[in-house]
Formats: sequence, structure tokens, C-alpha cells
Amino acid sequence: MTAPLRAARRIVVKVGSSLVTNEGRGVDADAVGDWCRQMARLAADGREVLMVSSGAIAEGMKRLGWSRRPKEVHELQAAAAVGQMGLAQIYESKLREHGMGSAQVLLTHADLADRERYLNARSTLLTLLSHGVIPVINENDTVVNDEIKFGDNDTLGALVANLVDADALVILTDQRGLYSADPRKDPSARFIDEAPAGTPELERMAGGAGSAIGRGGMITKILAAKRAAGSGASTVIAWGREPDVLLRLAAGAAIGTALIASTAKLAARKQWMADHLQLRGAVVVDAGAVAKLREAAGKSLLPIGVVEVQGEFHRGDVIAVRGPDGGEIARGLTNYGSSEARLIARKPSSEFEKLLGYTGEHEMIHRDNLVLG
Repeated sequence: MTAPLRAARRIVVKVGSSLVTNEGRGVDADAVGDWCRQMARLAADGREVLMVSSGAIAEGMKRLGWSRRPKEVHELQAAAAVGQMGLAQIYESKLREHGMGSAQVLLTHADLADRERYLNARSTLLTLLSHGVIPVINENDTVVNDEIKFGDNDTLGALVANLVDADALVILTDQRGLYSADPRKDPSARFIDEAPAGTPELERMAGGAGSAIGRGGMITKILAAKRAAGSGASTVIAWGREPDVLLRLAAGAAIGTALIASTAKLAARKQWMADHLQLRGAVVVDAGAVAKLREAAGKSLLPIGVVEVQGEFHRGDVIAVRGPDGGEIARGLTNYGSSEARLIARKPSSEFEKLLGYTGEHEMIHRDNLVLG
């Protein structure tokens, strides 16, 4: 069995409602504390960890004295608002016990659909990781409706993995992993140790939702793994109560079901950029900038190397980077719109505040968002 977490440096962990809330009985502090201990150990080992946690609505139901999950949107949103307080508090206190900082990040589908907000969310999460803080992420259930929801936190976990270029996604659930059929109904069901992510057979094997507390079932996990594989991240689906599950996975243990991405992370991102045909504009750079970008270590594109801005574009758009001869040498997500780029072209970052009225990023295109042609 392949060990997708052994070499993973950036890991997204998603944990389901039934685990976080002990089947709906409010946040299970001991369980959350155990995952926080493991995440802190991984961070001490040089890994970067992001937690996508369900449980806000279930915790809110407990605090409001509701025994059944409501169907009305406004009641679900009210439960989420109440429960989010307890959920964030327990993660913060448990991570602090292990010397780790935490941050609450609430996302909506619009945050990831809009290119500028996508880039803002990515920058925030990467900044938190650079400061040794573990982001605890949830859908902003208090403001979304069914038309704009992610639908389940399995999907959100995969989108976060895409957002931050994670190496691996771990989905902790109340099942051991994926079976060829529902083992509760078919005693001959075969356990799937490993499979390529995104194969149609996996979707046919998966059944519907299995919990009255959460909304997802095994099918959402299969689809999440397929989505994560699109950016080169492999997925492990494992039982969340398995002792030291995160630490053992990181050490290479064969736990749960591994769904392996067929495309390497860098190649997947490069393909995404290459397929992004609607270039919104371009910048022309000098020979020095071309040389810097082509260095083996890879450099970001700085505004001081930009000699011309072509077209009209906004922050978060994909633009081309052209050399002095006009040929495209790279493309990437721009940190500045065209009007701002024209102001700071050929200027050092020390002048940005005077020119723009605020201090923005030092880079026109960060190396993580830039792919050479």
C-alpha cells in the first residue's frame, strides 16, 4: 500500500460531525483534544496542518436543546451561529495546551469562486501556516443557503486542499474506510486498501449518507478525493477513533483507504494554469526578470522587473508574463490589478505605500502562483 502522507509536508485534515460531536451529543472535548495533540506533533515535525471541522450545527442543536436537525434554513443558520462559538473555543483551548496557535476561518462558496477572494483566502491561510498557526476551517453556515453551499465538509476539505496546494487530504470518519459494498448489509463486502482517485468504480461502490447528524456519506468522500486529486493531492479515508491515526499515517502506516492522485502536484497546477485559456492581460518584463524567473530555485515576479502592462485585469486573474521579445515565458495569478500594476511597474516595494495608499504584497506574481512556459 502506498503511504501518501509519509512525505507530505502540507496536510488538510477533515473530521466529520459524528466524530466531533460523539454522534450529536455536543463537542467531544477529549476527541478534539486528541486530534489537536497529533496535529501539534506533526507541526513540531515540520509539517503544515489545516483542520476542516464539522460539528457547528450539531453543537448548536445541543446548546439550543434541539433533538432533531431542523429543516428550515434560518434555524440551521441559527444553530450554526450558536455552535460555532463552542467549536472554535474547544479547538483554541486544546491546541493552546500543546503550544499551538489556532485561527477560525469561515468560508463560503463565493470565497473560492471569485478569483480575488480566492487569492485573499489562499494568502490568509498560507500566512497563518507561516506563523505556526493551525487554521480551523468550516463553512460559514450562518450566511449561506442551499444554492451556494459547498453541501458538505468533505467537499470543503478538497477545495481547501486545492486552495493551499496540499500534498494530502485526510478524511476522518466513523467508518474504517471504503468497502466494495455496504458491510452493514453485505457480509461479503471487500475492504478497499488502495485505489486510484477518480475511478468510476469507486463512485458505484459508494452508498448514500449514513448519519442523521452529518450530511455526507461515502459518496461525498469519493468525490472529494477525486476533486483533491485534480491538484495532485492524494486522500486517505480512515476511522477517526483509530489510536494516533494522524501520526501513524504520517509515519507511513497502512490505515484506512488510500485514494492516490495520478498527477503530481506541480504538474497538476501547471496543467490548471495551461488550461486557463481566458488570459485577462499580460505584463512584459526585462531580461533580468526573465533570468530570475528561470533560475533553478524559482523566483517570484517583482514589479520592479515589469516594463509594460498590457490589457485590463483584476487581482486574482491569470495573466501572461512576456519577455522583451514578446514571447510568453510564464503565466500566473496576479496580486495586483492592471491599474495598480501600472503605478508600481519599475518601482521597488519601499515605494508601494506612497504610490498605492497601502502596503500590498511585494510580488506581482508569487512563485507559488506562477508556472513557467
